Amino acid sequence: MIQSLEQRSLSQAKITLDPIGTPMTPQKSTIYFIMGVSGVGKSTIGAMLSEALKIPFFDGDDYHPTANVEKMTNGQPLNDDDRYDWLLALNTLAQTQEKRNSCIIVCSALKENYREILSNGVASPIQWIHLVGAFELVLDRIDARQNHFMPSNLLKSQFDTLEPPANAIEIDISLPPKEIVQQIMNELTSKTEFGLFGLGVMGKSLSRNLANNNFKISLYNRHVPNTEENVALHFKNAHPELSNALPFDNIETFVASIQTPRKIMLMVNAGKTIDYVIEDLLPHLEVGDILIDGGNSNYKKTKQRSEYLASKGIHFIGVGVSGGEEGALNGPSIMPSGLKKTYNTVAPFFEAIAAKDKNQLPCCTYIGPEGSGHFVKMVHNGIEYAEMQLLAEVVVILKELGNNPDEIATLLESWKVSASSYLLEITIDILRKKEEGDWLLHKIMDKAGNKGTGNWATIATAELGTPSSLIATALFARYTSFYKEDRVRFQKLYETEASAPKLSVDEVFKAYQFARIINHFQGIKLITEASKSFDWYINLSEVARIWTNGCIIRSALMEDLVEILKDDDTMLANQYIVQQIDALKSEARTTVAQCVLAEIPVPCLSEAINFFHSLTTAKSSANIIQAQRDYFGAHTYQRVDDTTGKMYHTNWK
Repeated sequence: MIQSLEQRSLSQAKITLDPIGTPMTPQKSTIYFIMGVSGVGKSTIGAMLSEALKIPFFDGDDYHPTANVEKMTNGQPLNDDDRYDWLLALNTLAQTQEKRNSCIIVCSALKENYREILSNGVASPIQWIHLVGAFELVLDRIDARQNHFMPSNLLKSQFDTLEPPANAIEIDISLPPKEIVQQIMNELTSKTEFGLFGLGVMGKSLSRNLANNNFKISLYNRHVPNTEENVALHFKNAHPELSNALPFDNIETFVASIQTPRKIMLMVNAGKTIDYVIEDLLPHLEVGDILIDGGNSNYKKTKQRSEYLASKGIHFIGVGVSGGEEGALNGPSIMPSGLKKTYNTVAPFFEAIAAKDKNQLPCCTYIGPEGSGHFVKMVHNGIEYAEMQLLAEVVVILKELGNNPDEIATLLESWKVSASSYLLEITIDILRKKEEGDWLLHKIMDKAGNKGTGNWATIATAELGTPSSLIATALFARYTSFYKEDRVRFQKLYETEASAPKLSVDEVFKAYQFARIINHFQGIKLITEASKSFDWYINLSEVARIWTNGCIIRSALMEDLVEILKDDDTMLANQYIVQQIDALKSEARTTVAQCVLAEIPVPCLSEAINFFHSLTTAKSSANIIQAQRDYFGAHTYQRVDDTTGKMYHTNWK
């Protein structure tokens, strides 16, 4: 039945066929659902719109099972159980058709959960078109039509069931059919699908990525006389792939250019700027529009903004985007959060532009509610801080062993066989870069900056009581680097003649690998504790999967974690990791010990082994600390010889 209906619909739509008779596939499919109560003219408008767009049209009524038709013919309204198989059939139709072409499917889709069933698993963008009219008008139309199984006495049950969608083009059916179709066409053809607000480095790259994936987009950048003028227009003109993009430096016209419900991604600096932009946009938005924060915002602020915008009827999604300028252009790792149904609306855009993992799945997954996406991105950056610091420490050690930058690069190149990562690759490139005959690295001031995410991750690990100590150590190492004048002065005051470390390159490599495992364990543990504390139910294996490509911390180790985290979220209890640690820990101890003797600062390598020793020591020194707390503050303590959990206090004098 479905095949014959498809053939009939293709014929009705008069779409162009290729030489072997198969419908020509457009560059990007869209599934158009025309919805509304019975009698609003869905089939009529669907057929006319099919002609206008030259795409197939499918009438959902043709897919009702016989039992449903008989029930409605007898004047009985359908219930959810009756509709379920029908909705599944239309969902299958949408998934099948999207692989061939765009299409129009007519379906009442009265409830939100019906629409969720219809859209489940559909990778292409979905456009809902809701035909609306007064009860009396629709009733008159039902009474006037002939040869339809839906009697007019069921209309009230449909109006009672209807849950108007927030993400649809809404059209008044009092207009003539031609005008209705023209309104829909104006909305679809003259307006864009997605808006980018802010054309900095990341905003520009994401814009080009969207355009390269055949999305029609609107671009906005602020207008500052004599400083920033016609930025969006100049940007469009500089890149051929943006030929269909619409450039703006006026907010009102920018917002008006986007199809409703509008999807606008904010690519501006985190902090107060986001709030200012939201207030500037609000007067021009409508209920159901979607704002997306794609910057490195604090996860707590994301939750607050989500609640504030919800009170205005505006949906808000916090999205972590990793990959830098190159990743944003060619495929980043994307970490979205918010209401799941809101994410589903924008998922086709994000999943199209995201990097692809080894199985060609998008490195984009729904993280969870509230600010969970920005939290995961924050932890990503925290892990990144420590990974960068570890490589910096390795380079210093290898330099102290008598190697110049080219020689160090060659050594690191050999590590890629068993420890490949994006950060290792770029460090090799950095070491080899020369300027005027000397290595450029020698000319770069040794002061490391940061943009806040490492700081927030350190605060979060303290607030959650989770010892992600390598993130904090890497952050403090950057802070220490800024005391350049003090460091120069104190080196002269305390300079001693330390001997070179007695280390092999293999020992350094194993220490590096050991510390990386500890760093990833701590970062994953931080996400685990946040997920439990905030009821986010984050899928750790999925997080690792979307970090295997596109992002800054992609690596062979991350590939391993995809499988490891499916079974064990503690990671260090995994047998493979246990074997790795056992094979590496001796060299990690030796490397740190030799660096201490040689007065080489290796804060993250040192912290990794110290943390490991603390975590693997069954009886720690914390009993002394708890006794001290009880001595001066009567904070009480538990006893090892009392398993009831009772608290004790002692008069220590």
